[in-house]
Amino acid sequence: MFSFKDCQEIINKRLEAIRLPENPKNLYEPIRYVISLGGKRIRPALVLMACNMFSDKVENAINPAIAVELLHNFTLLHDDIMDQSDLRRNKPTVHKKWNSNIAILSGDAMMIKAYEFLFSSDPDILKDILLVFNKTALEICEGQQYDMDFESESVVSVESYLKMIELKTAVLLAASLKMGAICGKSNAADADLLYSFGKNLGIAFQLQDDLLDVYGDTELIGKQTGNDIVANKKTFLLLTALNLVKGEKQKQLKYWLENGNAEKDKKIKNVKTFFDELKIKEKTEKEILKYYKIALQSLESIKCDKNRKIPIYQFTEELMQRKK
Repeated sequence: MFSFKDCQEIINKRLEAIRLPENPKNLYEPIRYVISLGGKRIRPALVLMACNMFSDKVENAINPAIAVELLHNFTLLHDDIMDQSDLRRNKPTVHKKWNSNIAILSGDAMMIKAYEFLFSSDPDILKDILLVFNKTALEICEGQQYDMDFESESVVSVESYLKMIELKTAVLLAASLKMGAICGKSNAADADLLYSFGKNLGIAFQLQDDLLDVYGDTELIGKQTGNDIVANKKTFLLLTALNLVKGEKQKQLKYWLENGNAEKDKKIKNVKTFFDELKIKEKTEKEILKYYKIALQSLESIKCDKNRKIPIYQFTEELMQRKK
């Protein structure tokens, strides 16, 4: 059985082996740069791990896994342009190192390369994995649009936020697992259960990110917490607080959200005080646990050798216990 680390190593070696044309340099060099930035390779590793639940021939899942990783990095590259982010994995983003036009075109080329890897898959399963891949790529775009819309909307419901993170984050984890199951020749029911597992795990993962941004250990995270508070980002924590706070307290919270001249540290401290009073940390942890349990129920229902599920269980436990 392949562990998560084993699958990471397989993916990294395959990515290092990708050979792109030298010219036009400003088209392909940014793609090489993005790939070189590394990352945890969670999604492509999950493709291999899901395949391995049903088959020993994980090589059948490598090209689809690379396609998933290229899709993921393509979305990050374009997100960085839209968000005007200067850094990605502590290195300059492509649009900062080159420019926005180059970043857009290189991102497009990266997506085309993703399809090249996808079309190198086993012809018997190509249609099925292509349907999952295309549906997911479009859903990620929908999630990103919702996220951008939320920036200008004064009222966003918790339900709308959960739908947004499902589309923007969770569906790619879900699709990675379902594609891997298809590569392993699982039955349709088990592939759908893996999708459900990945979707709910992905929602729990994003909620955990929201929580860590406010309550994480600064030394472990490697950066100051509270960036979402400073940016007035509509996270589960903030939206839940806005639903609960009443009267004078509501006015006070809105003051800190609307005061563009507030000192960064003071704003974080005061908004966190509201979160503490409303027990937002505990409510978020409860929501994380809810989605985590739903995910595990789906995983438990899959009909395969229990030993083949062990690496997925181990990965899931480590993911949900992370502190950064």
